[in-house]
Amino acid sequence: MQAKTRNDHPQRRENHDPHEALNPVPRLVLGLIALLLAWVVYYIYMARPSTRPELGDRRNIEVLAAVPSKAVDGGQIFGANCAACHQATGTGIPQVFPPLAGSVWVNGGEQVVIQILLHGINGSIEVAGNTYNGVMPAFGDKLGDAEIAAVATHIRSQWGNKGGSVTAEAVQEQRKRTADRSAPWNGGAELATLK
Repeated sequence: MQAKTRNDHPQRRENHDPHEALNPVPRLVLGLIALLLAWVVYYIYMARPSTRPELGDRRNIEVLAAVPSKAVDGGQIFGANCAACHQATGTGIPQVFPPLAGSVWVNGGEQVVIQILLHGINGSIEVAGNTYNGVMPAFGDKLGDAEIAAVATHIRSQWGNKGGSVTAEAVQEQRKRTADRSAPWNGGAELATLK
């Protein structure tokens, strides 16, 4: 039988846990932290948080009042509300969401596309030789007249479509015409009565 040596015991073979002892944080790191703090103080001082929020870019009120209001961007509204289904290219998703590109519903009378946007569609509709049976939400409560006009103008002028522009007044007239309507249009058969 062999005699056990001091190094045979498992606890004695382990090294001690490392520790920092008296090693300080490197001066380079401390210098970088000091520079960062100085920059933060300088930035806050130069940002002047006590200025009025409406003058954030330091223009005076007269200059701000003279800036014309930006026109409603139909492309942006389309991207936010319609592109998920009809795609950014207007091609839709085959057998699921109809295309807007080349659609007779889009290129026909403006009252049809306005009514579709105002009240939505529920049911079967034929577009470009294919039948779609789904639901399109109504945007009449979500979008104002100018926004619906901008979206309608956008889709009637994109992807090869040749429909004319739509005015906010035309949307307002169509909204009044069907003010008592609370249900979506029942597919293409009911929409065809609007032509």
